Amino acid sequence: MTVLAGMLNEEVWPEGQVLWGVPIRLWDVSRHERVSAELTRRWPEHRVARSLRRIQALIELLDDPQRTAPVVQITGTNGKGSTAIMIDALLRAAGLRTGRFTSPHLNNITERICIDGEPISDDEFDDLWSRLKPYVELVDGMAIDGVPMTFFEVMTALAYLAFADTPVDVMVIEVGMGGSWDATSVADAEVAVIAPIDLDHTQLLGGTIAEIAAEKAGIIKWGTTAVIARQQPEALEVLLARCEAENAEALLEGEDFSLFGRTNAIGGQVVSVSSGDTDHRGVFLPLYGAHMAHNAALAVSAVEALLGRPLPDDVIADAFDAVHAPARLELVSADPPVVLDTAHNPHGVAATLAAFAEAFQVRPVTVLLGMMRDKAVDEVLRLIEPLAAHLVCTQASGTDRALPAVELADMAAAVFGPARVEAIRDASEALEAALDQAAVSEGGVLVLGSVYLAGEVRALLGR
Repeated sequence: MTVLAGMLNEEVWPEGQVLWGVPIRLWDVSRHERVSAELTRRWPEHRVARSLRRIQALIELLDDPQRTAPVVQITGTNGKGSTAIMIDALLRAAGLRTGRFTSPHLNNITERICIDGEPISDDEFDDLWSRLKPYVELVDGMAIDGVPMTFFEVMTALAYLAFADTPVDVMVIEVGMGGSWDATSVADAEVAVIAPIDLDHTQLLGGTIAEIAAEKAGIIKWGTTAVIARQQPEALEVLLARCEAENAEALLEGEDFSLFGRTNAIGGQVVSVSSGDTDHRGVFLPLYGAHMAHNAALAVSAVEALLGRPLPDDVIADAFDAVHAPARLELVSADPPVVLDTAHNPHGVAATLAAFAEAFQVRPVTVLLGMMRDKAVDEVLRLIEPLAAHLVCTQASGTDRALPAVELADMAAAVFGPARVEAIRDASEALEAALDQAAVSEGGVLVLGSVYLAGEVRALLGR
């Protein structure tokens, strides 16, 4: 590969590098691809350096962009991203300009930073990085705790910088992992939103619900408001103790807000939610499942807490009607039906399977599954087994965390029996096999287990 000085760094694209199976030539690589590669060479999101010191040093150099607008911050084990999307939509329907930061992304790194509901452009992202890079290199040189700035820390700073530049009226910020030492927590959120807490990332957050809740409770700051979804008792106890210690108001699902009705509808469901003394009845939500309906109630309560007033019914209706949550039980193909979801831990998979059975009258089901090594694979397989007539095990490209398809299939055979399981390493070939199986059986395909896999399949199907 020919490298022109100053245009393509061999540390980013080494000699002979292959991208998605195609040898790279200089003229094939866009500026945005070079920027994305440069950023993703930093410590990845699953390799966490527990400290706010690096991100604090960086944002101080940037004159604290995270303080230029009120912040709504969302944590929890599952439902963070969809709740953030709904909060964003509600705020925009109420006439406010929003910045939303979520993670991970499905296909393009820019998906993480949205202004007024839309990802920033490749050029805007690349320009932001050009401005930020000298400051990041300065913090790298400080060797704080012996660690250069991680990928997620840099992405967080890029988001806060983009939102300050716009400027936005409200920042909607999804926590990456945990809460107390997550880079997003360099901001003090006026409203802390706590989605349901369960076991995940136990090697980093703790092995019990209470330990994980203690990490996530870190987003609750002094004198603010915490909007708390229905929790297991041990999690709720920790969260309420944090609220008391921080003099924060706690709004609880079931007491201060609730979902009190929902029915299935074409393309989603109709929900009725209450917040404070106000009922909002019969609102269409183009998302499936009880878990999404509860997330909607959580989002309404969070926005009303921030604004200090009830939202008009027409604002909620307009907001929810426009909600789009890619890869959350998303129907990405109709013949045969292919439904895509990012659920990857037992709590999330159980909710997804219940919603899928309720919303999609598709039988038999071929499940296309790819998992990360550090997930509760055995438990996920046991949850899937009653639904899946056939299981195609694969592995997403682009990550060394993926559990090899053959290992996943070996584990699955112990649960399903070998006759119902096959292993195909390449995700494209695995998708073709799943589609063929669904066509022969006149059924459908459900894709599960990994955000990486969901993004790859979504791209393969042209979405």
